[in-house]
Amino acid sequence: MEYLDTYTENHEFVAKMPRDIVHQEALWHDTVHCWLYDEAGNVYFQERSDKHKLYTTASGHVKAGETIKEAFGREIKEEIGYDVPYEKAELIEINKFMMDREEEDGSFFKDRAFANVYACIFKDDFTKLDFLESEVSGIVRMKALEIENLINDKVGKIEGLKLTKNNGSLMTVAVTITKDDFLVNKGENIEEKYGKVLDFIINKSR
Repeated sequence: MEYLDTYTENHEFVAKMPRDIVHQEALWHDTVHCWLYDEAGNVYFQERSDKHKLYTTASGHVKAGETIKEAFGREIKEEIGYDVPYEKAELIEINKFMMDREEEDGSFFKDRAFANVYACIFKDDFTKLDFLESEVSGIVRMKALEIENLINDKVGKIEGLKLTKNNGSLMTVAVTITKDDFLVNKGENIEEKYGKVLDFIINKSR
């Protein structure tokens, strides 16, 4: 059973609780949004297998007793198969995230999370990212500046390079990306969701 540390809305520790109880009772907890970028100003998005939309490089819950940076390293390893020097990850922002949804069985999933957004430099070969196909259907590399132009409607599409799998073998293919390809939840907008991350990476690559 997975346990999460729970908090008040002011992020004061309350107790360690089972993950399913955390979401049944809408308890505040930590998550981590992990971003990889390179010195050329590229950012790496995962394409989620369930929604076929572009999201973070990796993301997930911070387990009980785990630091945010430890969770960063674990999620990158679990989802895209890479040992990142997570100690070097830098904080971009912390967002309060609230969402309730009804599941197929009639139960409600209640999310109350402190979303810790961190980024870390990636200096290795793109094809070293051996992703978990049950969660990720590909990794897309794009220029952060070009994505910023796209989400601000300065251009209608951009080009990226997608790392995908064919019969278990990794391969890269060129892809065309529009605003509709990014995962944006109900109540969110694309500029607020990804803007600060893109600004951070653009400034780092100048």
